[in-house]
Amino acid sequence: MEGKEQDVSLGANKFPERQPLGIAAQSQDETKDYQEPPPAPLFEPSELTSWSFYRAGIAEFVATFLFLYITILTVFGVQRSPTKCQSVGIQGIAWAFGGMIFALVYCTAGISGGHINPAVTFGLFLARKLSLTRALYYIVMQVLGAIVGAGVVKGFEGKHRYAQYNGGANFVAPGYTKGDGLGAEIVGTFVLVYTVFSATDAKRSARDSHVPILAPLPIGFAVFLVHLATIPITGTGINPARSLGAAIIFNQDRGWDDHWIFWVGPFIGAALAALYHQVVIRAIPFKSK
Repeated sequence: MEGKEQDVSLGANKFPERQPLGIAAQSQDETKDYQEPPPAPLFEPSELTSWSFYRAGIAEFVATFLFLYITILTVFGVQRSPTKCQSVGIQGIAWAFGGMIFALVYCTAGISGGHINPAVTFGLFLARKLSLTRALYYIVMQVLGAIVGAGVVKGFEGKHRYAQYNGGANFVAPGYTKGDGLGAEIVGTFVLVYTVFSATDAKRSARDSHVPILAPLPIGFAVFLVHLATIPITGTGINPARSLGAAIIFNQDRGWDDHWIFWVGPFIGAALAALYHQVVIRAIPFKSK
């Protein structure tokens, strides 16, 4: 036994804990190799006179338009097929949503931040990553883009076929309760927004600068995985603009009956993700000024 204890002791000394814990970890901030971005003001009137502000909103509009266009067409393609084997199936739908988010975030991240989702915008606003002015503007442009995207799909498919496929609208599937749907939306959006915070974290970017990974990749992959899990429950919203755009163009009772779930759920999930990342993971409120 004495020999084994000695081996354990040698092993512990040979491989010491390299990551400081607790207060020791927070004390490293004095010598940190990254710059914490300052919190955004609640209102920023000067933004309204800047072209970059409006350009960012246009980028959000176009990105959300393309997102709805590609993803709803993919959903229709699966529903049109006699059997799932003759289509891309649920996996293909999930890839369409995740792949489009990856591509669109990559394209727009340097212009608007690549939100493409009111829940993401809301979570980042709570973390003071952008002003209330910009957050509201982004949400309006995202919703408008989603409406136009769903409208273009309806124009391609025709009114009859669009209604036959439920317009790509979100609703709670038979066999599940509204509580099930709400829970699925909360957890699914938490996964997405938490991934957004982690992938765009200034500290992570500095610490993992040697790792050649794009922030849009884990974000798109999170969307893909959430769709795999929750398509059978709600069709997967986790994006109020996507749900509203499809519901407005579909404009049937079925698209509106459960619609509140696809706003309340994502906003709760986004708020919880922002709270968890900022307070628990980064402990920003407890850091010395």
